[in-house]
Amino acid sequence: MKNELLLLFTLSSIQFNHIVYFMIMMPLGPQLMRTLEITPQAFSLLVSSYTFSAGIIGFCGAFFLDRFERKKSLQIIFIGFVLGTLACGLAPNYSFLMAARILTGGFGGLLGTMVLSIVGDAIPLERRSAAMGLIMTAFSAASVLGVPAGLFLSAHYSWNMPFIALAAFSVFAHIAIVKWIPVMKDHLAMQPEQRDIWAPFKMVGGDKNLQRALLLQMTLMLGHFSLIPFLSPYMVANVGFTEKELPLIYLLGGAVSIVSLPLIGKLADKYGRYKVFIFGILLSVIPQVLITNMPPVPLYMALMVTTFFFITTGGRTIPASTIITSTVTPRQRGSFMSMNVAVQQISSGIAAYMAGLIIVKDAGGQLQHYNIVGYIAIGFSLIALYVAKNIKPVS
Repeated sequence: MKNELLLLFTLSSIQFNHIVYFMIMMPLGPQLMRTLEITPQAFSLLVSSYTFSAGIIGFCGAFFLDRFERKKSLQIIFIGFVLGTLACGLAPNYSFLMAARILTGGFGGLLGTMVLSIVGDAIPLERRSAAMGLIMTAFSAASVLGVPAGLFLSAHYSWNMPFIALAAFSVFAHIAIVKWIPVMKDHLAMQPEQRDIWAPFKMVGGDKNLQRALLLQMTLMLGHFSLIPFLSPYMVANVGFTEKELPLIYLLGGAVSIVSLPLIGKLADKYGRYKVFIFGILLSVIPQVLITNMPPVPLYMALMVTTFFFITTGGRTIPASTIITSTVTPRQRGSFMSMNVAVQQISSGIAAYMAGLIIVKDAGGQLQHYNIVGYIAIGFSLIALYVAKNIKPVS
């Protein structure tokens, strides 16, 4: 049990670095649009470039990830991710930053695949939701510590500094990988002697259960990520937040999530993943409507809504992730998780870019049509609820 906890701690630290890198771009939106003199559409492309790259490389990972030992693959991928993060910190302009985001996205997509594959291989299904809950606390820690620290650095130095600091901090996560991730090669013995490189795609093409799992991932992202890139810009432009108040969104949301996410994981194991998923989806509709239609309100009211948004997001993601990982056997898990992360990232990129096409800035500097994006997100969330109902676990 101690080794299992150290394994989960290490995977959580990897996710912490990954999530901080990904999340910090959104609250930096107002500063980036002002400093780099870019439009909302250009900013949404900056966000989605990472996810498109992660998705494309993630699909490529389906051809080879199951051929290699998990720990060594994780180390190589994480080093590439850290170098890409450092490149973002050294970016002198928009074009260089875009290129660095694309580079980091390629490694980031594979990184998410490896974390899910290791959890699926190492943790039995009956404890997997609880394990996912612990892994998801990396999101909370990123919100409480990483994003506010990054915004502090950007406010006092420049937007580049959060990326440089994160690259330096990633050294500790790499030490944890070396020390606490065991060699994992049981899946190699399950591989056929003659490999068909198209086997992962044939596997999905012939299995409706796996197709539903990928569809669930896609609808979840379309029902969520369209709102995320413009949350901070909307709060500044329309609700009345200052840029220095933005860290409060992530600080409070993350602090509450530290408690709620492990609890949600345990509830999913005890009462059933789909039942908890239903509650997560239905409850998430409330903050989605409130956030995307929010007028100028007192700070405490806005923070109550955004914090509720963080809680319900976890309430959907933890049981959904467990449902998805349960649809495939260990022999094929790396390939399938690579495809799953690819679908996740590409769907996120489409959602972010779609939101950028819908949202416009008026003459007064306010963002318009965010509510339309919210209604579209709710529609996809409800579709996800239907898709998940028909998915059956196999491992």
